[in-house]
Amino acid sequence: MSTKDTITAKLTRAFAPESLNVIDESEQHRGHGGWREGGETHFRVQIAAKSFDGMNRVAQHRAINEALAEEFENGVHALAIEVR
Repeated sequence: MSTKDTITAKLTRAFAPESLNVIDESEQHRGHGGWREGGETHFRVQIAAKSFDGMNRVAQHRAINEALAEEFENGVHALAIEVR
């Protein structure tokens, strides 16, 4: 399973989002810190989920980062998060 698919599956299980878009932006970071051949290092997550209701932005981002902790340990270098 690709890292993108793993991120999608984990966020779906954790937050049951109404909408979720996971974008691999690795190629845009070629030559930058954390980039590696083959990509799957830099992602953008666009997510809308009722489970974020009542949470401030910091809490939302922490929850997402916690759900994806294993991916950060295994090569994901950067994650841009857009909670809607």
